[in-house]
Amino acid sequence: MAKNSSDAGVAVGTTTTSGINPPPARRLLWLLGPALVAGVAYLDPGNVAANMSAGAQYGYLLVWVVVSGNIMAWLVQYLSAKLGVVTGKSLPEILRDRFGSKAGRIAYWIQAEAVAMATDVAEVIGGAVALYLLFDLPLLAGGLITGIISMGLLLIQSRRGPWVFERIVIGLLLVIAVGFCAGVVIAPPEAAGLAGGLVPRFADTNSVLLAVSILGATIMPHAIYAHSSLARDRFGSTPHRQSIPRLLKATRWDVSLAMIIAGSVNVAMLLLAAVNLAGVEGTESLEGAHAALESALGPVIATLFAVGLLASGLASTAVGAYAGAEIMAGLLHRRISLLVRRLLTLAPAMVLLGSGVDPTFALIISQVALSFGIPFALIPLVNLTARKSVMGIHANRWFTTGAGILVSVLLIALNVVLIVLTLQGG
Repeated sequence: MAKNSSDAGVAVGTTTTSGINPPPARRLLWLLGPALVAGVAYLDPGNVAANMSAGAQYGYLLVWVVVSGNIMAWLVQYLSAKLGVVTGKSLPEILRDRFGSKAGRIAYWIQAEAVAMATDVAEVIGGAVALYLLFDLPLLAGGLITGIISMGLLLIQSRRGPWVFERIVIGLLLVIAVGFCAGVVIAPPEAAGLAGGLVPRFADTNSVLLAVSILGATIMPHAIYAHSSLARDRFGSTPHRQSIPRLLKATRWDVSLAMIIAGSVNVAMLLLAAVNLAGVEGTESLEGAHAALESALGPVIATLFAVGLLASGLASTAVGAYAGAEIMAGLLHRRISLLVRRLLTLAPAMVLLGSGVDPTFALIISQVALSFGIPFALIPLVNLTARKSVMGIHANRWFTTGAGILVSVLLIALNVVLIVLTLQGG
């Protein structure tokens, strides 16, 4: 089998796809960004709820699950970005060209849009809960404010381009990191307990459910769609062939940095709960976790936690809405008014908030809904990146494809378990 440059990490060429040639010291930094934006999906309110619940109920037990999920996420996000870099198209665009019938294309679009809307439910509710914790705002008002701010971020992306949008989202990512890691710095975990948490094991059926919930909240379909689009937006739709190996090398760095940040913050969430919330009543909800943190570590740490949750909701809902717009544009070649689209995707979250449904329960249900979309994004992604007819000499090597298949089978199986256990009530 001929050797393939896509996974070799060989840097060839010095020009960027846009024709800009930054100074040598800044070239790698110039290429970073898309993965950091897509990585926000790994720090959304659904992750907060799953990780905090795991730490509060089982201490350090499930640290290994967060780490394992992050490793799998690296491969998935790299393949998504790789598809965008090599082809100059997003995953939805390529799928549109390969669908044999209009009905099949529309059916695929419906499920992908449903996934994007389920994502929005979790993220808007998370922002609403954060505003309630910070300012005692009613949840309905908080959800509306979260939706309006996210629409402003999308306007910036459409009018000022990907660079400005990336910088704002990365700024929110830093706020998220500070908000969720501050408590761990003040009350660090025990080294022995942390090391023990890296040993794969379960305590009971509920710990299995929580582990699957963590993984279900980690790898989300909309992040796969979004990353291929973000890579296309950054590097152009007609990349120079000689630049692709260099862009793929930069993409690996970008994805690695994003996953290190996301994984560290997710572990910090679990450790924060393990150290301070274990055995405390009422911590199964975000509001209860906030109150317990305030009691254990004081109002400053509790406020930072709420600020981190707000930044999580704002950043992730903007990226989720971006993914939804790209899904429609790619599969149907249609775009609708940003205001109309935002109102449509915001509606389910507002209905749930207005109906008095428990916000944490709504977050859990939204993660289950997302589980249905995993196969529709993962299977085409692995298949397309393995095809020379799509990727040319940059098609996956056999071991990359094998790893992608293994990760896909494992994630799909775990998400089926999540759905079954949730419907059975754990």
